[in-house]
Amino acid sequence: MPLIALCAGDGIGPEVAAQAVRVLDLIDAKHKIGFEYVEAPVGGCAYDLYGTPLPAESLEKAKKADAVFLGAVGGPKWEKLDYSVRPERGLLGLRSEMDLYANIRPAKMFAPLVDASTLKREVVEGIDLVVIRELTGDVYFGKPRGVEKYEGGKRGVNTMVYTTPEIERIAHVAFEIARKRRKKVCSVDKANVLECTELWREVVTEIHKEYQDVELSHMYVDNAAMQLIRNPKQFDVMLTGNIFGDILSDEASMLTGSIGMLPSASLNGKKGMYEPIHGSAPDIAGKGIANPIASILSMAMMMEYTFDNGPVAREIENAVAAVLEKGFRTADIYSAGTSKVSTTEMGDLILKELK
Repeated sequence: MPLIALCAGDGIGPEVAAQAVRVLDLIDAKHKIGFEYVEAPVGGCAYDLYGTPLPAESLEKAKKADAVFLGAVGGPKWEKLDYSVRPERGLLGLRSEMDLYANIRPAKMFAPLVDASTLKREVVEGIDLVVIRELTGDVYFGKPRGVEKYEGGKRGVNTMVYTTPEIERIAHVAFEIARKRRKKVCSVDKANVLECTELWREVVTEIHKEYQDVELSHMYVDNAAMQLIRNPKQFDVMLTGNIFGDILSDEASMLTGSIGMLPSASLNGKKGMYEPIHGSAPDIAGKGIANPIASILSMAMMMEYTFDNGPVAREIENAVAAVLEKGFRTADIYSAGTSKVSTTEMGDLILKELK
């Protein structure tokens, strides 16, 4: 039976995770898949219980599971902890220990939400792009790193590092995904000033020789950030490194109306961790107003990438689209003339469509 490790996390994490699990339970009942779940605390909640954001038992459960679902981690409560035990180290630890090197972040505009975007309708209508972010290298993991005493003050050091094999494997992922879409890859770097990303461009260009049916372009990250706002529909697949991908995917999310709408998958082959790209939003935790759609769509990605069940993934996506079409909105995507609903009510509505 497929085993899913649940890491609900902190802040609004447990609230949105609960709705995602309800959806998966209904899918399970309809299609007789036989999902089993195991709780695996990660983040601030794990630190409170065990003194570490990534307990050995949680990591072991995650490694044994077919897929991992994570809600969100972090919050002001833990900001004064030593850097090594902050909640975010639990998330980074999962990515590193499971070698989840390929992060897939789609940004798709649901037609009913066109007016929820802060950009003009003609700019955002029809957006359908995906950011492929390398997830286990770059400045987040490079060494040396840290803060040290320096000439009467301090010096902070982080190191941007990529090797040829790391770039090759994420490039393959991007080109393979592009083959199933509009066959366009834009590789984003800063090759004019960063030698590390000059290597990135060189290796991606070499791998492209194996995918001559896919169009490849290159773009500096500063220009890419501008082009995402100016003309986002020019992009199909955006391939980039860890830190650039972190920033660009959040920017892309707001094109669609809210960061609460975007799911993600972090993969190593079929093994994957699925999570909404938003944070723990401690300011709204417990108020019942968080948007669970990104978490629910993350379950759709789980069905597609880990369990090879595209039809069920479309079933979930279509249920979300139907609810939005009927005018129901959580607070983050609410506008005049629509119906505002709570976190749980949004879950109820999506379940109703699925039934």
